[in-house]
Amino acid sequence: MMILALALAMAAQSDTPDYRNDANWLCRPGRQDACTMDLSTTVVAASGKRSAEPFKAASDPKFDCFYVYPTISLDTTPNSDMIPGDEEKRVAQFQAARFAKNCRVFAPVYRQVTLTALRSVIGGGTPKIDRDMAFADVKAAWDDYMAHDNKGRGVVLIGHSQGSLILTRLVATAIDGKPAQKQLVSAMLIGSTIPVPIGKDVGGVFPTIPLCRSADQAGCVITYASFRADSPPPANTRFAKGDRPGVEAGCTNPAALGGGKAVMHAYLNAGGNMLVPGPADAWSKDGAAVTTPFVSVPGLISAECVNKDGFNYLAVSVNADPADPRTDTIAGDVKVGTAILKDWGLHLIDMNLAQGDLVDLTARQYRAWAKTR
Repeated sequence: MMILALALAMAAQSDTPDYRNDANWLCRPGRQDACTMDLSTTVVAASGKRSAEPFKAASDPKFDCFYVYPTISLDTTPNSDMIPGDEEKRVAQFQAARFAKNCRVFAPVYRQVTLTALRSVIGGGTPKIDRDMAFADVKAAWDDYMAHDNKGRGVVLIGHSQGSLILTRLVATAIDGKPAQKQLVSAMLIGSTIPVPIGKDVGGVFPTIPLCRSADQAGCVITYASFRADSPPPANTRFAKGDRPGVEAGCTNPAALGGGKAVMHAYLNAGGNMLVPGPADAWSKDGAAVTTPFVSVPGLISAECVNKDGFNYLAVSVNADPADPRTDTIAGDVKVGTAILKDWGLHLIDMNLAQGDLVDLTARQYRAWAKTR
């Protein structure tokens, strides 16, 4: 009897979720969920002047966004269950919800490799993680979306970290060279490595889908891993480098896809981090409170893709001015206690550094895609 019960439990764990079940989606259009949470923003100018920026979702979006969230689950098992915690909901608000300005947002719940397991691996542990199960869940959600919701619409794929890794595999196996490629507006695969032949924009993991080099280019990939300009990738980083001789990591700056340095349109968390809320940071030297969940700091952050010493990464500069009233720092480093893990760069805010740029790009890329229909 015990053996039967164990077998049933194992089967229940491995069975692919039914994505016809509304509960298995973190975000879907037409309902109140993690992607309809408060996105109001306080804009803090260099002068210290503040203004309110409300958020308005598109009333009749013409294309879709399919989002896969990063390693975030605090479940104690190596792979998460199908019940999203506050952390999954918060990261969707933090990374995906703002895309509703232009598109319908779909985000499946999936049995991801948990943050608990990742921390164990970093500490030298060997948890029994199942990456294939996480991919199979997202693939099933994608198949359900294509069968029931897409109906010939353009779609932007959006992922960060583990979400990007899964979407990379999805694009390579189910989109590149397949009928679904016709629906691809772009793939935003952030905080992971997309290998390309050195000096090239196409090849590597995707035979026919190139890196994006223009804001008016469709059917391409936007990808980068961000590091502070004054703290470049160390030798032990897992990002920004090729996985074999002859290839390098792709890097595309969302604020300047054609290359060069540009000011970023960031939407930063006012306080706390992706996992948990916290008191608002001091965004100006007078210490005035910020009461919105997001902050925008025009002109404070610039970035450019830098290819140096075998790494190709988004180098992020803070344009600090000690003479003005606005903050001269941004948070976003990965830490253990007070120690900064420099090999992770600004992984926690990869997407938020360029959130406004990424959202705006979806509209321009959709227009480019629509012209080809």
